[in-house]
Amino acid sequence: MNEMTPPQLASGPTAPSPATASGRAAASLIDGFFRLTERGTSVGREVIAGATTFAAMAYIIAVNPAIMSGAGMDRADLVSATALAAIFGCVMMGLTANLPLAVAPAMGSNVIFTYVIVKQMGMPWQGALAMVAFTGVLFLILSLSRLRERIAKDVPEALKIGIQAAVGTLIVFIALRGAGFVVQSPTTYIAMGSLRSPSVLLTLAGLLLTPVLVARRVPGALILSIAALTLIGLFVPAANGKMVTSVPSAILSWPRWPTSTFMALDVGYLFTHFVVALPLLFYFLCAEFFSTLGTLIGVTGAANLRRPDGSIPNATAAFATDATATIVGPLLGTSVVTAYIESITGVQAGGRTGLTSLTVAAFFCLALFFWPVFVIIPPQATAPALVLVGILMMQGLARTDMMDLSNATPIVLTLLVTVLTNNLINGMALGTLCYLALEVTMGRRAQIPAMVWGLGVVFILYGIVTAQIM
Repeated sequence: MNEMTPPQLASGPTAPSPATASGRAAASLIDGFFRLTERGTSVGREVIAGATTFAAMAYIIAVNPAIMSGAGMDRADLVSATALAAIFGCVMMGLTANLPLAVAPAMGSNVIFTYVIVKQMGMPWQGALAMVAFTGVLFLILSLSRLRERIAKDVPEALKIGIQAAVGTLIVFIALRGAGFVVQSPTTYIAMGSLRSPSVLLTLAGLLLTPVLVARRVPGALILSIAALTLIGLFVPAANGKMVTSVPSAILSWPRWPTSTFMALDVGYLFTHFVVALPLLFYFLCAEFFSTLGTLIGVTGAANLRRPDGSIPNATAAFATDATATIVGPLLGTSVVTAYIESITGVQAGGRTGLTSLTVAAFFCLALFFWPVFVIIPPQATAPALVLVGILMMQGLARTDMMDLSNATPIVLTLLVTVLTNNLINGMALGTLCYLALEVTMGRRAQIPAMVWGLGVVFILYGIVTAQIM
């Protein structure tokens, strides 16, 4: 009986299996769409970069709901709205602009939303959401037109620096006050909280720990600080006899839809109070525009993605993403959505394409399952992170020539009046009017942009209207 001989192996290369061929086709498709090879990166490197960026900005999932819930909105729904707005923005940025930019609700704007628009001006949060969405529409029109370049050129540097530094200082003050580290005093108006209070000591520990983590460049420093202080707060008594941190009802839970905030905009209120809202529209528009512009310049520069002439690739798509996300954000129930400067951490980890942004979106999807944990984070845990964010917003002061009073005075007045009166509009108004007065008396009337003249008129009208209703 003859032995069966094995079939002869082919002498040429083995034909790839259907699964292997499909995998190579998918890899080639991803490479071609995101231009990975062209930008000197890989799928693995982009995923690591996205994880790094998420770690650096994940604090927003805790901080944004903590701030905006002060406007009377449901905190659990705000956790979902924050994450969903970030998911939308990151996916759109990755697919349309192909840049390693993460997008989420903006720090600063959420403070103005809650403490200026709702608490000080008395606008219902539904009307405030409509105003933010309207800002997004204006920003989208601006992003798709030549007006973008004109605004970038016309708004004076002194006003930009003053407004940003004022918001940063206001964030620091509100964070410390919310944590009980700064309290009212009948003699000095404000004072430091008692060091005999365990919750004040917890905040103090955070104020010492968080800058150290950031200065040491610890990955995810802010979210690590928030997590550590939240855990410690489980064992620290608060003034009400309970612990600073409440025990969460669960660690994991199915994501919840932001039912109470979704599509809750009151467009009618915006139009019936348009004159009062006008200065704030200007603030949101400028804050959104210059924040995005600065982030684009910083991140693309760090990633060596700018063209030889200095222009930014897909800048129009990036601006349009921010604008569209700022329309979608209020529909979900959150404030202005913008590109995050923390994206630089992902660039430093090797991120060069929109695949980094899609990875960040995936992590925000995962965070939706941990919403019971985010809603119990106390203000003592978020205050140190907010202080660091506020300090970062003051960096423009380094570009101020304090010997030039015509430049320094509007900046300093904007900052000080904002904080001392606890009102951004007061600071913006005095800073703008001071800038106009100085430019006119210095013989530089012709150099004042028409936009700044118009802004001065708006602030005067705003003062007249608010004097009648307040």
